[in-house]
Amino acid sequence: MTVTAMPPAPASQAPAAPEEPEKKSRKKLLLVLVLVLAVGGAGWFFFLKPSGPSEPVPGEVMALESMQLNLAGGHYLRLGLALQLEEGAHEVDGSKAMDAAISIFSGLEMSALVRGEQREELRGQLLEKLDHAYHGEVLEVYYTEFVTQ
Repeated sequence: MTVTAMPPAPASQAPAAPEEPEKKSRKKLLLVLVLVLAVGGAGWFFFLKPSGPSEPVPGEVMALESMQLNLAGGHYLRLGLALQLEEGAHEVDGSKAMDAAISIFSGLEMSALVRGEQREELRGQLLEKLDHAYHGEVLEVYYTEFVTQ
């Protein structure tokens, strides 16, 4: 008997054989696809995920020349400041800081400057003004001199 003359296979047996390998291959393909996606997602999470905004790195401290400010009642304040700059900050002109200090401290009562809490509150106001004036390049303000008379 030749191949062409062979009787056809029964209908119930012919489709069953190809379906089993096809189902198994689809399951394997789906499993491999899920594993590849899981490994890819884990790799992205651990290696390529963008980190949040980083904290600014402190750079140099720029000391400003001391200045004398008039207070209320004929008293005066000798004030020295230093500015903690952000790393990579371009050359900062101290005139904006001195102007902000003059606007905050001038005309205050001497009794308001004696308390430490009040000085820290004034430092916070000064830092807020400097942050705006220097566009975030000043991280901190330090008193280098604070003398009242």
